[in-house]
Amino acid sequence: MLDISTAAFWIAVLQIILIDILLGGDNAVVIALACRKLPDEQRKKGIFWGVMGAIGLRIVLIFFALQLLAMPWLKIVGALLLFWIGVKLLLPEDEGHGDVAASTSLAGAIKTIIVADAVMSLDNVIAVAGAANGSMLLVTLGILVSIPIVVWGSQLVLKLMDRYPIVIDAGGALLGWIGGGMMVSDPAVPAGLLDGIPYVKTIAATIGAALVVAIGKWLSLRSTPRAAVELTTEDKKS
Repeated sequence: MLDISTAAFWIAVLQIILIDILLGGDNAVVIALACRKLPDEQRKKGIFWGVMGAIGLRIVLIFFALQLLAMPWLKIVGALLLFWIGVKLLLPEDEGHGDVAASTSLAGAIKTIIVADAVMSLDNVIAVAGAANGSMLLVTLGILVSIPIVVWGSQLVLKLMDRYPIVIDAGGALLGWIGGGMMVSDPAVPAGLLDGIPYVKTIAATIGAALVVAIGKWLSLRSTPRAAVELTTEDKKS
């Protein structure tokens, strides 16, 4: 368990905030869409109470994730999921949110926000649980700081990501870093197997970060020429 007075604690808090910002952009879009048909005077209430409900549900989900990660093999599975999420983050995406139902009632909008956040937050929950090192204090503090940034500063964050792609690369590397560290700390790893390797967790985390970025960049480069060929073919047909 990390001590609040140590640098490691605050580094973990910053990791959780970055994870929430990188993986929470879609949640901010959903909140806006769910409240778009509310009267102006109810829109702020819908956003506030929807976000509060989503925060509460997220903390509960992460609490259970922390308990599960104490079981053998689940950290390894979680690490592999984080590698996949990190690689996916580096790939070009075009996701639509047209299927998000807008509600004309305050209660309906709040319900939509909470349900959508729960469905969309699996990647976020796993990543935060991995970064939290078993500390619910870390989880709560990181989420309380980052959710307002995601909701009210999402447009600024998205512009920064568009302008500085290295922010996305750093996010993918961070997920790989957390995944690598999780993998070697799984209870299923035989006791003493890695004791002879100095800084084994740091080495594993570095390899995880490098692996995610390398695979993500490779797949991204492979998909770019294919997309260009498909676009050219469509132009010829038209």
